[in-house]
Amino acid sequence: MVRRAQNWHTFGMPMNDSGTHRPPASLSPSLTIKGVRTRQRIVASAAELMFTHGVAGTTLEDVRAAAAVSSSQLYHYFSDKQDLVRAVVAYQSDAIVGHHEQADLGSLEALRTWRDSVVAHVGRLNGLGGCPLGSLGSVLAETDADARMDVAAGFDRWEAALRNGLRTIHANGVLRPEADPDALALATLAALQGGLLLAQIQRNSRPLETALDAMLTLIHLQTAASPQANRPATSRAPA
Repeated sequence: MVRRAQNWHTFGMPMNDSGTHRPPASLSPSLTIKGVRTRQRIVASAAELMFTHGVAGTTLEDVRAAAAVSSSQLYHYFSDKQDLVRAVVAYQSDAIVGHHEQADLGSLEALRTWRDSVVAHVGRLNGLGGCPLGSLGSVLAETDADARMDVAAGFDRWEAALRNGLRTIHANGVLRPEADPDALALATLAALQGGLLLAQIQRNSRPLETALDAMLTLIHLQTAASPQANRPATSRAPA
């Protein structure tokens, strides 16, 4: 079963360097419905094991047993562990980031609801496991260039989802004209990841709560209604 990793997928939602990057293996069009389901079961089982025990702590035999498949079935869908790891990265990216891409983050109220949901979910887990995508990235960044690029692509999508929401807020006139929604989106993602890491290490959601509250305060200070918006710039005294 994939209970813990699957729970992470809905968290927070109201709902190689040289240019030779190899794209992840796609589903073969010749796969039957049963074959697709078997492959998905293998990937989901691997994702749960890697989330719980790490990439290094998960063997292909572990995955075979958890997915209840034979060795020949496992190697029919994945040539080696690296191939399976990249499928897990795609699985985590699609599941976690996909929910953000479908969510409405285009208002301050929606961002607050998102923040509350993220903190509540991580609190229920006491930070256990951290971020599945971030955890994969920290392990693979220096050992597998292709997988690192896959993780980076996932984070690009995550950042874009936040950026689209903040651009909508900006376009609606809620943020001051000079506010930079793209920079705010990147900072929000960085605060989220840093907060998740500290929550994982400290086994409580307080670091995440503090990091996201700081970002929401910063965003609020960029609104047209903020007193800071009408405050004249402080002039420096001559040297």
